[in-house]
Amino acid sequence: MRRNIPSIQCKHFFSGAAAYVEGHIFMTLTPVGLALKLSEEDRQTLTDLGAKPLQYFPKAPIKKDYVVLPTAIVDDGKELASWIEKSFLHSSS
Repeated sequence: MRRNIPSIQCKHFFSGAAAYVEGHIFMTLTPVGLALKLSEEDRQTLTDLGAKPLQYFPKAPIKKDYVVLPTAIVDDGKELASWIEKSFLHSSS
């Protein structure tokens, strides 16, 4: 049985790009870094590893459901892919 996997769309976003699944942003790449939308538990795990809350501009509101990934995770392709998959699944559910 083949499962229907939602498609990903990419669009320009805040001097960068955003990836969408089913009309919802799950990943952004902007001058502040690579950010993922994740569950509270996953955000806390990443924060413990050095992730920061997403804030696009100094006085802009913090995007509570997103974290900016630390460089160590961005540079590790296998770990990065795992976190992107979690974000994709979280946002498409």
